[in-house]
Amino acid sequence: MASIIKANELQDFGGNSIITSDGAGNVTVNAAAMKNTPAFSAFLTNSQTLNTNTWTKLSLDDEQWDTNSAFDSSTNYRFTVPSGEGGKYLFTYAGGTESLTSTTLAQIALYKNGSFLDSSITRSYPTTTTGGYPHKSIVLDLSVGNYIELYGQHTKGSDCNFDPRYTFLQAQKLIGV
Repeated sequence: MASIIKANELQDFGGNSIITSDGAGNVTVNAAAMKNTPAFSAFLTNSQTLNTNTWTKLSLDDEQWDTNSAFDSSTNYRFTVPSGEGGKYLFTYAGGTESLTSTTLAQIALYKNGSFLDSSITRSYPTTTTGGYPHKSIVLDLSVGNYIELYGQHTKGSDCNFDPRYTFLQAQKLIGV
């Protein structure tokens, strides 16, 4: 025999609403501790030219979302862990380049607090002249005030553009870990 509990709101002992339902199957999680936030998605809006063999911060100057206003898309192009939000974060990032060949290399990496994170590097060796598309996901354990930036590099031998259609940085805080 199965039991059914019907409710439109679940509250904690303090009377705070944790979960609500509109009666049509749409559930809203109200408790911040149950949400994967902070979360953001930032990207390039225009091609960015990088010199050859030089790690350069990518100017991610626009956002699709930013739940806690923790990504600076105007000057520093970085995500900073807000107060009270330390923990594990899942980062996904990519850096598409234009006009690379199979003898050249495109790379992207994350910098934490201004220092290169070797474990975050990812490379792409194009097989045609269409460019490279290095991409990766990584989980980082971050403390309040830590900041993360996306850098790119290539070995074309002359300047190369990172393409706004394929260059982005996204992250969300993981819950339950």
